[in-house]
Amino acid sequence: MTDTLTSALLNNPQYALAIVLLNALCEATVLVGLFIPGAVLVVVTTFIYSQGIATIPEIMSAAFMGALLADNAGYHLGKLAGPKFHESNFALRYASKLHKAENLIQRYGWGAILIGRLLTAIRSIVPLLTGISGFSAWRYLIFDILACAIWAVGLGLIITGVDGVIG
Repeated sequence: MTDTLTSALLNNPQYALAIVLLNALCEATVLVGLFIPGAVLVVVTTFIYSQGIATIPEIMSAAFMGALLADNAGYHLGKLAGPKFHESNFALRYASKLHKAENLIQRYGWGAILIGRLLTAIRSIVPLLTGISGFSAWRYLIFDILACAIWAVGLGLIITGVDGVIG
């Protein structure tokens, strides 16, 4: 599979940034993200950068946009599902854990959003829970922009090291 992807990127470099955006979007999409490891994005973006297909600012921008789109879609899905979600069998079964998670989000909003963006295991779930919890849409957007920016810079640091992003 790696050979196919590298060959496709080398033969069609014009699609590289779209692949970065889609990879970041899928990695953060509710439930889908649970099955797409963050390492895939790191490998793909490192290859794109090392082959000179795209610059670090271009890669970080594409990843940022994909992450922001997926996070906000998850948040708004949570907002939409909110009241009905609490009546679902799943929510009733895990009511105490969900209640604790929602309380943490309400209490430490920006921190929960930032940690949720940085931890692969919960990246696709935190936006949904934040929406379900009734967290303000504007506050979520502001904190998520910040979290996605920090995450995108972190991706750039992983790809090139500190010298490549700062210098």
